[in-house]
Amino acid sequence: MGVVAWIALGLVAGLVARALLPGRAPRGVVLTAVLGILGALLGGALGHALGLGGIDRFFDLRTWLLAIAGSVVVFVVFGLLTRRRSRLLWRW
Repeated sequence: MGVVAWIALGLVAGLVARALLPGRAPRGVVLTAVLGILGALLGGALGHALGLGGIDRFFDLRTWLLAIAGSVVVFVVFGLLTRRRSRLLWRW
């Protein structure tokens, strides 16, 4: 896939991951796209490591499911890190 396809895949996967996760998400489109792209890469790497295949075809359902699953993981980890950091800052 090309760079534009990765950006589109990451943006859509990030938007779907944000919609699936409960709570407020005060993130912009750029951060959503970046986290979605990282999630797509993570989902592709995990899928390849587990023998499910990579994310090499844009219009393949497996590509989208792996990208969305990876994006959910990245969003959860990002939320935990930023929540913990903001709590620590408020204690000072």
